[in-house]
Amino acid sequence: MRISIALPIALFALLSLPAAGQDIFQPLRDMVEGITQKPEQTPRRPKPVVTDEAPPIPQRRPADLGGPETPVVIEPVKPTAPEVTKPVPPAPPVVEPPGVSLPRERPEEPVEAPKPEQAETQKPTEQAVPPAAQDLPAQPAPEAAPKPAAEAEPARIFQTACPAMLTGQVEAKALPPISDGQCKSQSPLSVTGVLVNGRMVPFNTEAVTDCGMATALPEWIAEVDNYVKAHDDTSIASVTVGTGYMCRNVNNAAEGNLSFHAFADALDVVGFKLEDGRNVTVEEGWTGTEEQGSRIVKFAHDAACGHFTTTLGPEANALHHDHIHVDLGCHGKTCTARLCE
Repeated sequence: MRISIALPIALFALLSLPAAGQDIFQPLRDMVEGITQKPEQTPRRPKPVVTDEAPPIPQRRPADLGGPETPVVIEPVKPTAPEVTKPVPPAPPVVEPPGVSLPRERPEEPVEAPKPEQAETQKPTEQAVPPAAQDLPAQPAPEAAPKPAAEAEPARIFQTACPAMLTGQVEAKALPPISDGQCKSQSPLSVTGVLVNGRMVPFNTEAVTDCGMATALPEWIAEVDNYVKAHDDTSIASVTVGTGYMCRNVNNAAEGNLSFHAFADALDVVGFKLEDGRNVTVEEGWTGTEEQGSRIVKFAHDAACGHFTTTLGPEANALHHDHIHVDLGCHGKTCTARLCE
């Protein structure tokens, strides 16, 4: 503050003096100029450069300078801690709002370059089309042949087993159901022999009957065999049978009721072949001699009345002159009555 007041006063005094007297105040002017001049800026000291390099090791002092030799202490360089990079946390997944499906970019399908062999084969070939073929209308593609419908599985067949066949009382095999209009048999059998007094007596041919008839035949034939053994000292070698199942009316009539033959529930027995070689038939023996087997065929007729519900012989009518008809037809209200003629 003092310098700022003294400076104008000194200038005013110098200007008011004559030129001769100005030399006297030369030192004063020099002082003023020295005051008004800006001080020279001193150069700044450069900042020391900090580096990671180890400081230089001081050299030993030469021995000729005098004085004891001082040991040099080398300080170990402190290892710098390695820089640790902090892991960057993963960005949170983008949660789509419910009910809104954002479009996704379709990945580009790689396009495979065609192989040289394929490129040659894929070259379009120009074929000359005759003018007549160009004028023809396009032919429709042939229709594929329809596939055959899958065949339905056949319905299950319900049949019953026959105890006489299971126990070996008869030699037989089961047949498929018979259905011919009103003539039916659900579980027919083809009988070829019966067990008589411990041995199997065969039939001359198969007889198609149901299980009921097959069950009643062994006991009847066994009773006749016992009679032949007692009176003629022989036995039955085989049984000659006639009609078993046949779809027809009673007595082969054009009209009327169906015969029990139509249900495989009847059998016609023609005769017996004996072990002594005789062939006894109903047709010859009924009115013939004992040698012809008259007593054997009549006993067979009478014995059948106890095993079957229907027994018809030559005395029933002319249609039964050559055989004995037996069946298990129902007679009477309770199906217990028997018809023996």
